[in-house]
Amino acid sequence: MTCQSCARNVRDALQRVEGVRSAVVNLDTERATVRFADDPTPPMSELIESVKREGYSAHLADASDNTDVENAGGGWRFNVILGLIVSVPLMIAEWIFHFDMHGWFGWLSFIAVAPVQFICGWRFYRGAWQQLKVGQSNMDTLVALGSTTAFGFSIYGLFAPEKVHHLYFAEAAAIITLISIGHYLEARAGQRAAGAVRSLLKLAPQTARRLRGDDSEEVIPISELQRDDKVVIRPGDQIPTDGVVVDGASAVDESMLTGEPIPIDKSSGAELYAGTVNENGRLVMRVTSLGGETALARIIEVVENAQNSRADIQRIGDRVSSIFVPVVIVIAIATVFAFGFFAAGAWETGLINAAAVLIVACPCAMGLATPAAIMAGTNAATKRGILIRDGTALEKAGRVTAVLFDKTGTLTEGKPRVQKTLALRISDADLNALALALAKPSQHPLSQALTAHLASVAPAAVTEWTEHRGAGVSARFGNHDAVLGSLNWLKERGVDIGSIPQAFRGTILGFGLDGQLVGAFLLTDSPKENASAVVAEVSRAGLTPYIVSGDSTMPVTDLAREVGIPQENVFASVRPEEKAKIVQQLQAKGERVAFVGDGINDAPALAQADLGIAVTKASDVARETADILLLKSDIEAIPEALGISQATLRTIKQNLFWAFFYNAAAVPLAAVGWISPILCAAAMALSDLFVIGNALRLLRWRR
Repeated sequence: MTCQSCARNVRDALQRVEGVRSAVVNLDTERATVRFADDPTPPMSELIESVKREGYSAHLADASDNTDVENAGGGWRFNVILGLIVSVPLMIAEWIFHFDMHGWFGWLSFIAVAPVQFICGWRFYRGAWQQLKVGQSNMDTLVALGSTTAFGFSIYGLFAPEKVHHLYFAEAAAIITLISIGHYLEARAGQRAAGAVRSLLKLAPQTARRLRGDDSEEVIPISELQRDDKVVIRPGDQIPTDGVVVDGASAVDESMLTGEPIPIDKSSGAELYAGTVNENGRLVMRVTSLGGETALARIIEVVENAQNSRADIQRIGDRVSSIFVPVVIVIAIATVFAFGFFAAGAWETGLINAAAVLIVACPCAMGLATPAAIMAGTNAATKRGILIRDGTALEKAGRVTAVLFDKTGTLTEGKPRVQKTLALRISDADLNALALALAKPSQHPLSQALTAHLASVAPAAVTEWTEHRGAGVSARFGNHDAVLGSLNWLKERGVDIGSIPQAFRGTILGFGLDGQLVGAFLLTDSPKENASAVVAEVSRAGLTPYIVSGDSTMPVTDLAREVGIPQENVFASVRPEEKAKIVQQLQAKGERVAFVGDGINDAPALAQADLGIAVTKASDVARETADILLLKSDIEAIPEALGISQATLRTIKQNLFWAFFYNAAAVPLAAVGWISPILCAAAMALSDLFVIGNALRLLRWRR
């Protein structure tokens, strides 16, 4: 496949096979993913034959195909380099120094351009031939015809200098080179799309420790696990698949799924998820889900589907060319015969005019319209600390109506802090001194937050300090037993929790003394200094702000109130795949959604949204999945990012319109001979300059 039109043709061919529910074709990776409606599924041979009937080749993917994405743009890069090396010097010699087109310079041009024509042009010839075999045409057809006409007509001119006064070797090379540049920029823009999925796949380990019937352990590949197998998970291990704890207790870091930095206590009956990390303690898990059924696999599927079903703006040129190409060919043929039969046998004039038609109609400008604007827009954004991944999501960026903010690390600092303190049965001073004594030696994020909060307090003297990793700490204070940790862990230690005030809903560290709860600390995540201002600016722009988080309801609603997001626009306790569903629900209501996040858990929503925005210090997966990555001042750049995205979208539409308008206006003028081939070649170059110049205006874009 050489363009999005090819990918669309392959997708349609696959979807025509009976039993196929959907097909997604990725141009960059040259892979198709097919999903079936019901059993029995059609044989693979039917899918392959359907693709072949469309003029392409296909085979079942295997492990060796996984590296295809690494070479995205590699073939086009060769075309661009060789094409520029040949065409630029020839055009300088011809247009600036006015070398004589006939004689030694003409033959030198022929020798120099021939490799470009037949080596670099091979991909266009092959694509055109594949389409011709099935009675269709695309951009490859027009590129092959235009460049071949210019090249062939120039060869004729070498042997008939008295009839042909200008040779078009440089123009033939320029046609192939300029279209190759467009394809190369397009391939580079989408090259990183598969990186997010590869990063997600690396999260799950490849082996597991299965527990035998005699309680011994064996290390086996994940693929050999069966449902209801028992798996041993040691401290520091990544959890291999989804399951339920049947023995042991520990704290598990689920930040890769939830985005929350606080480890979750796990004991018998608790659910575990593939890719999360066991912080401490030995766990025995019963396998409940395998392969594509796991939460991690569902996230990967959501990311793949959303990335491969993005906006269609880069396909507009191909859609236009599907009609434009055969019309131009018919006009060129009609031009030859019209002059031959109705202009006193002026066949050579007809041939010259037909060559002019094909040259002036060559869709270089149309091929450059989108990638040139994308490159200019992304460069302008980069100077402002905004990285735009590609242009495929920009079609809807101009119509964004809602902005969904993730909580942790997006609207907040991603660091817990103590918000409230509750002293029971002892004084505030004693509670703070004892709690600091227990928390200070610990490296747990909550202990460090408490230590920072009590920095001005003098710690009490304790002995026998012990950390129960991921759960809490214990020590002796004189003749008293002191414990600090989660309320669930305190209950397990025999501490009478009693009742906690309603205001203490959220992340709580409890402090127990001799079996009684004597104090509690409510921890929350601090909102970023500029969060309220950004939300206010988003609202003033007519966009509806939302907040969506995996955190519990109380801290999420408190944050929403603090930054100015209406309570009805709050979504709390949301799993990663559910975030994408929320985006879909809003889209189903007609909203055009921009999602702002930073974690792996945000990847499905970032991919599903019309515009995905990842903030500073985002995870690698969030960076790969998002359309826009903010590198400066965190979310302060969101309004600017939306503005430059909309400007880029407008430029793409302008370029596509004027490129087509230019072709539509120039073709009839060339057909009647009002524009010579040399002027057509110059006009083609000017149309390219117009498109590039219009795109470069984005470099001066101001908010």
